[in-house]
Amino acid sequence: MNLRALGLLLAILAALPAAAEEHRHNAGADGKAKDMGKMWQAALARPALSATTTFDAEGRLWQAMVQDAYLYVRHSDDMGKTFSSMVAVNPTPERIAADGENRPKILAGSKGRLFVSYTQSLDKPFSGHIRFSRSLDGGKTFSPPVTVNDNHEIISHRFEAMGINKRGHIYLTWLDKRDLSAAAKKGEAFTGASVYYAVSEDDGASFSPNRRVAEHSCECCRISMAMDTDGLPVIFWRHIYGQNTRDFALVKLDGRSSPLRATHDNWQIDACPHHGGSISIGPDGVHHLVWFNNGPERHGLFYASSRDHGQTFSTPKPFGNEDAQAGHPDVLSLGRDIFVVWKEFDGKEASVQEMHSTDAGGTWSVARRLAATAGASDHPLLVSRQGRAYLSWQTEKDGLQLIGIGAP
Repeated sequence: MNLRALGLLLAILAALPAAAEEHRHNAGADGKAKDMGKMWQAALARPALSATTTFDAEGRLWQAMVQDAYLYVRHSDDMGKTFSSMVAVNPTPERIAADGENRPKILAGSKGRLFVSYTQSLDKPFSGHIRFSRSLDGGKTFSPPVTVNDNHEIISHRFEAMGINKRGHIYLTWLDKRDLSAAAKKGEAFTGASVYYAVSEDDGASFSPNRRVAEHSCECCRISMAMDTDGLPVIFWRHIYGQNTRDFALVKLDGRSSPLRATHDNWQIDACPHHGGSISIGPDGVHHLVWFNNGPERHGLFYASSRDHGQTFSTPKPFGNEDAQAGHPDVLSLGRDIFVVWKEFDGKEASVQEMHSTDAGGTWSVARRLAATAGASDHPLLVSRQGRAYLSWQTEKDGLQLIGIGAP
């Protein structure tokens, strides 16, 4: 199966979550109704594989992971070879989303501060709350988690992204269905979800009221966030244009900017592909973007950059092996050194492929295989430590694989 065919299959499967907010049951291939509640409970019961890592300013590796209804944080001082004991974030059990598109996040601030966010999954299918906790003592203890979304309906507030700037301001943004809920109560149509965000300027002690960024986002493609050179975050997400054209948009969270359309692939589909993009902004201010689409003319994985803060973009560069189901890319800019990783499957093994540029995205190396596994695996992520890029990849068989990329 090539990537184009896989994309169509994913879209068909993703249509079930998209419709579930309105209909608890859907017809299966046999014509019988599917109980969305049972499907949701089965999904929540699956073992969590997705984990997130980050490095602090001293080079210590931190990891957030979910086990048995608890979010745990641990650290390593030898690049992931051994880890400390795990510290639980939530004092009581919660259903915590931990899949490739919707995973817990962890960030390291100054003076031993750690910040975590996650989506708490609720009983109603595809509903959730955005949760946040912090540690002020170097990960020894965490504050009781708080709900950041100030709309508390049992609807979808999910797929959060978190970022922190040099001033210590913490930004959380997520996909939110409060506007769909309001429209439904009025008997009005509403396509997709909305993007909301909140800001903390006191180390996570409190958050601002929720602010809407845009209506009519895709329902379950993750949001990506990167800090611009002015310390304000730029977010990148799949948006719905027209009736059901699902391209990507970006916007700076400064309270003034309007979303800009970043891609023109014209993928028209009445479902969420569950396949978000990634953005990274280096110290030179260049925006680097990677994404997946299944449009009528261009389909597969693409890279593009913007040197004018999203006003214009370079010609999209295709990458990855379509016949190996290339997908779920991530990008990291360290200035003129740009790194891209993605996942492929050859029928036996899942692998992570990598390519890099040493001239800010002008030219690229030949793709190479960084790691592989025969079992289940997470999406690949990129992290940096003291100016060097690392692949962070969680696998069922081998645990965390942390692999340095580029010059040490």
